Amino acid sequence: MHPLFHPLFTQFIMYFNKHQDYFECHEVLEEYWKELAPGDKTHPLTAWILLSTGMYHWRRGNMNGALRTLENSQTRVLLNVESIFFEGIQLQMVIEHLNHSIELIRDKQPFQSFTIPISSPELVTIINQQPQPIPVTGDHLIHKHMLRDRSEILKAREEKRRNRH
Repeated sequence: MHPLFHPLFTQFIMYFNKHQDYFECHEVLEEYWKELAPGDKTHPLTAWILLSTGMYHWRRGNMNGALRTLENSQTRVLLNVESIFFEGIQLQMVIEHLNHSIELIRDKQPFQSFTIPISSPELVTIINQQPQPIPVTGDHLIHKHMLRDRSEILKAREEKRRNRH
């Protein structure tokens, strides 16, 4: 199976293009990255993770975080242009979208979404066939990291802290 056909990657594209749920984009792709290359900060999947994180920051008005994160995404894309993780994607258009977004953020312009253009008909079919989540809207979409149930995260942090002592 081509790595872009992996269910976590297709979910990433669906969340990015259809729902603009950049927080979920980050969550599903981070899980995939941890399966394939945990700790490898230059892996091509990190470019996609940083892209969604930058978009999340920008929409929330965190211009400094958005700029820094999208610039890091851009760097990782350019480091990995020949990667299999960009096949089936119109990468030049993604780079243009990234450049344009970075310019807008530098000019303190309001958030503007874009879609990741896909050139692989098979990838489009796979994305369109997967179950669609109920879209999240409003504050729950924009401030998702603050409004979600964090009990499991806090529990894991506490356990990690205890194990250090």
